[in-house]
Amino acid sequence: MLNFATIMLAEDEKYMRRALQLARCGAYHASPNPMVGAVVVCDGLIVGEGYHRCCGEGHAEVNAVAGVANKALLLSSTVYVTLEPCSHYGKTPPCAKLLIDCGVRRVVVGTEDPFEQVSGRGIKMLRDAGIDVTVGVLEQECRQLNKRFFTAHTRRRPWVTLKWAQSADGFMAGDGGRVTFSTPITMRLMHRERAMADAIVVGAGTVLADNPSLTVRRWAGESPLRVVLDGQLSAPADAAVLTDGGKTLIYNAEKNLVEGCVELVRMDARDPDAWLGDLYNRGVTSVMVEGGATVLSRLISRGLWDEARVETAPTVLGSGLKAPTLSGCVVSLNVVDGNEIKLMEPH
Repeated sequence: MLNFATIMLAEDEKYMRRALQLARCGAYHASPNPMVGAVVVCDGLIVGEGYHRCCGEGHAEVNAVAGVANKALLLSSTVYVTLEPCSHYGKTPPCAKLLIDCGVRRVVVGTEDPFEQVSGRGIKMLRDAGIDVTVGVLEQECRQLNKRFFTAHTRRRPWVTLKWAQSADGFMAGDGGRVTFSTPITMRLMHRERAMADAIVVGAGTVLADNPSLTVRRWAGESPLRVVLDGQLSAPADAAVLTDGGKTLIYNAEKNLVEGCVELVRMDARDPDAWLGDLYNRGVTSVMVEGGATVLSRLISRGLWDEARVETAPTVLGSGLKAPTLSGCVVSLNVVDGNEIKLMEPH
């Protein structure tokens, strides 16, 4: 026979799963804030729900409370939220204070917030106000949802995704230069991944060889910050990343300078610890590193990666620019439009 605690946990998990569903709706616009969902439940019925739609706008709790038509119901409601309510004044007031002011009787939290300005303070604020707080319901799922955010604030560097395409025999380019391995369909999927990154990183060689725009074009979403590792400032003045009006950051060995949307930062572009740390201090929580081989290999050799997306086409080149060597766990392996897309994580 089920006891009360088991029934209560099952109820909590049911509503937390709904909160997780809502949180994922913020995948393309919440960053650098985390994706958060919230559900307000009164007498077994959902009376309000919301998620964090966009950085700088109302948090999940604010939107969920706003969705409650009869505010008197809040006095006997439980609020389910995937991440600890914030306790500080940022771009918006503290959500913990909002829940206290609303008089909710119970709050169920998926996981604590690793951000140092919150990190347990929101939970303490609620408990100090006499609210019953349960922490850790579907905790692993809630942490996995925001793995980029958690990595950034625990390691004090952005989540690093490595990305490249290669031939079946492991070459990124042929002897004659660039070869296109991606198909229109796999290219669209790659742009989806771009839309979820705060920044895209390439070396100067990639700019010189391909003149990429590094924008999101085949998926709905914001284009990320472009980051170029260009120690000697060798990128040509007419490069797309310098002239198209999008924001670009260039790490170089020569000077600090801001010209329109392009910022030059004097820093060793060969030291990923340095520029990853600087990006974190700028609020960047995730980066996609798109090349070239030297930049990718440097990050791999230092263990500074969290995920790798490797696309392999059936093309055989025989010789050319060798792709990086990567050792890790294969998380997923799919064949899309004839190409193999492998997602890997470190051991």
